Amino acid sequence: MQFKVGEKVIYPNQGVGVIEEICMRSIAGKKQEFYLLKMMSNNMMSSNSTVMVPTENVKNVGLRKLCNKKQLNFLLEILEDGASELNTDWKNRYKNNVLRMTSGSIFEVTKVLKNLFFLSFQKSLSFREKKMYDRAHELVVSEIATVKRLPLSEVEELVAKLLTESYKRLKA
Repeated sequence: MQFKVGEKVIYPNQGVGVIEEICMRSIAGKKQEFYLLKMMSNNMMSSNSTVMVPTENVKNVGLRKLCNKKQLNFLLEILEDGASELNTDWKNRYKNNVLRMTSGSIFEVTKVLKNLFFLSFQKSLSFREKKMYDRAHELVVSEIATVKRLPLSEVEELVAKLLTESYKRLKA
């Protein structure tokens, strides 16, 4: 997959970034081409952080384009459909959620967000699950906001509303 300077992309489990530069660097005596990403919305990194991704590793890393409007509609359907995949075994649930978070798929991250949201009504989330919930929330909200060109606060309200209505449908 090829990207252009100025294009917004998703770096899995880190969020939205902008391709600032396509550059050549010499690593261990071998010249390689890299995408230089400036991360836009990530609490774990400073707002000025950059990431270098070798162009030949884009697929392995999971670097991808933002979802399009059709995909965004599917993402919103996942949030509002009332279905849940709760695994009662903590270890299996955590392992599955980690795999989903690192998959690079916004749909898988959305399922993690939704499942942990539903679980939080049944019991308190563990520290690790709370961190994962916050991360999934940030990734979903930032991608929706970027694609729809809406303020984060507006998208946070939309996501909260959809999750709450979905949970109510599940319990009805």
